[in-house]
Amino acid sequence: MIFELWKQIRKKQIAPVYLLFGAETFFINETKQLLMKHVLEEDESDFNLSSYDLEETPIEVVLEDAETLPFLGERRLIFLHNPVFLTAEKTKEKVEHNLARLEAYLKEPAPFSVLVFTAPYEKLDERKKITKELKRTAALFEAKKLSQTELKQWIFERAESQQVQITDAAAERMIELVGANLFMLVGEMDKLTLYATESKFIDEHLVEKLVSKSLEQNIFTLIDKIVNRNVEGALRIYYDLLKQNEEPLKILAMIVGQFRLIYQVKELARRGYGQQQMATFLKVHPYRVKLAAGQARSFSDEELTHMMRMLADADYQMKTGGMNKEMLIEMFLLQLNTRK
Repeated sequence: MIFELWKQIRKKQIAPVYLLFGAETFFINETKQLLMKHVLEEDESDFNLSSYDLEETPIEVVLEDAETLPFLGERRLIFLHNPVFLTAEKTKEKVEHNLARLEAYLKEPAPFSVLVFTAPYEKLDERKKITKELKRTAALFEAKKLSQTELKQWIFERAESQQVQITDAAAERMIELVGANLFMLVGEMDKLTLYATESKFIDEHLVEKLVSKSLEQNIFTLIDKIVNRNVEGALRIYYDLLKQNEEPLKILAMIVGQFRLIYQVKELARRGYGQQQMATFLKVHPYRVKLAAGQARSFSDEELTHMMRMLADADYQMKTGGMNKEMLIEMFLLQLNTRK
C-alpha cells in the first residue's frame, strides 16, 4: 500500500532499490518527490541526484554511477525511467542492457545509493528473470487507481500531512464533486487547507463552499436531472456549461458515455455481478458504477433503449453537420418526458 511506503520514507527507512510501476502516474511522481525530500539534503541535489532514460542509456552506465561514492553527502539518489526490459513490449531498443550486471547488483546493492525504477506500465512481464529478481529485492509499489475506500484514506492522509482534520462526510463530498482525478484533488485539498489555516478543520459545508465542480461532476449532475426528467434543471446546467465554453460535442460524448455505462451496469446486474466486479470488468472507478447502478433503477429496458437511440441520433447529426450542435442537445433535453 502506498501509504505504508510513504510512512517508511518519511521515517527515513530508505530501501536501496525501489520499483514503482503502474498507470497512475500521480503516485509515481509523489513518491519521487518524497524520496528527493527525505534521501537528500536541500543542497545535495546538484551533486548526488541523477536521472536516466533507459531507452537511451545502458543499465551498466547507471550502475557505475550507483557504485560511485556520493559527493559531499551520505547518499546518491538515482531515477531510472522507462525500463522497457521489464515488460513484454516488442520494441526496437536503441541500446542493449547487460541485465546480468543488474542482477548481480541487486544481490549486493551499494549501501550509499538509492535506485528508483519508474515504470509507467500497467503490467510487467512476470515471466522474465530480471522482473522476478527486481520484485523480490526492491521496495515495491504498484501505482493503480484507488478504490472508493482508498481514495478517502488518501484524502485523510493528505489532510494529516498538512496538520488539518477533515470529516468523513467532507471527504466523500470531495470525491463526489471532483471525482477520482488525483491531480485535481490535490489542488482542491491545498485550497481547503489554506482556508482552514486557523481552524485546522474541514467539514462538508466548507467543501461545498470552496471546491470547484469538475466538468465530470457537472455532467453527473446534468445526467441526474435527465434521469429524473427534470427538463428545466437539465437545461440550466447545459446553458451554464456552454457559458463556460464547453464544446457541445464533448458534452454529448460524456452524456453518451454515462448512459452507455448505465446500460452496461443494468445488464451486468441482471447477470448477478456485484458492483466491485462490475468496476473491474468495465475498468472504471467503483464510484462511477455506484452512481450508474442508482440511475439504472430509474429506467425500464424500453426507456433506456429509447434514450440510447435519441443520443445516437443526436451524435450522428452532430458529427455529420445535420443541425446546429447546441440545438441538438437542447432538443434532446426537451424530449426527456417522451417515454416509450
